[in-house]
Amino acid sequence: MFSYCTDPDTLDTVRWFSCFLTNGVHLSFYMSFLKVLVLLLVTAPVALAVGFAGAMATRATLPPLRWLGEGYIAIMRGVPDIAFFLFFVIALDQAFEWTRHQILCPDWTDPIRQGNDFLVCPDAKLPLGRAAEWVHQTYSFFLAVVTFAIVFGAFAANVLRGGMRAVPHAQLETAAAYGMSRRQTFWRILVPQMWIYALPGLSNLWLILIKATPLLFLLGIEDIVYWAREIGGTKTSKFTDYPHGDWRMWYFLFLLVFYLSFTRISEILLERLTVRLSHGQATTGGEALRKEAAA
Repeated sequence: MFSYCTDPDTLDTVRWFSCFLTNGVHLSFYMSFLKVLVLLLVTAPVALAVGFAGAMATRATLPPLRWLGEGYIAIMRGVPDIAFFLFFVIALDQAFEWTRHQILCPDWTDPIRQGNDFLVCPDAKLPLGRAAEWVHQTYSFFLAVVTFAIVFGAFAANVLRGGMRAVPHAQLETAAAYGMSRRQTFWRILVPQMWIYALPGLSNLWLILIKATPLLFLLGIEDIVYWAREIGGTKTSKFTDYPHGDWRMWYFLFLLVFYLSFTRISEILLERLTVRLSHGQATTGGEALRKEAAA
């Protein structure tokens, strides 16, 4: 990055590290942090939406829809995350390619399943072999968002279902007595009040989601754990011009500080959100705020 970095063998310690920490590979390492943050910011609302839909399904009056919601929650909570990531991503990718194959290559006569191989026509591949690298990265990121949303959406659905059940039933009966329909009661009474009861579980789920981001390597995404292992190791082709010892401990220590700091910031923001939602609620936190305001 600097003009004096052309010959690393002639540099003193300070300049050597300045070149080492600012070259292209380290810039990719730094960008991987942004990639993880973007994944969290995109996945969290999508998983929450999936969880809300799942929680609503468990409350449906139609038995098939209710069974679907309960089955989704039970299956996703019972399957280990790493097993689901290994299976579902491959199945989803092949489902996309099989659908494109049926549409784009109707004259294809060879079997798609050939032993252990899954072979579709070149035009049905996702992404296309001639596509740019950023297209491959975007597609992998899309698969990551879908997979994380489905897995953590099930846990969010269970938490939201518990939050809905925690809302005092007397309030729902009062709404019905005032002539409100089932839909009006759900959206105007139940949903606004369930968040304060669901927030502790959703807070834990957010922290678990943060810790689960290293699973990105299973999807072929070069995340922060991948780069820490590659850059810090000795047997790597990433740094032919900057040979060094085994520095993986220092890189993973840096990741430890990053995750702990991000977790602490999340806890502070979630605590403030809890206080905000507790105002006017018939909960321990809401009662404490009422007494504090009256004092």
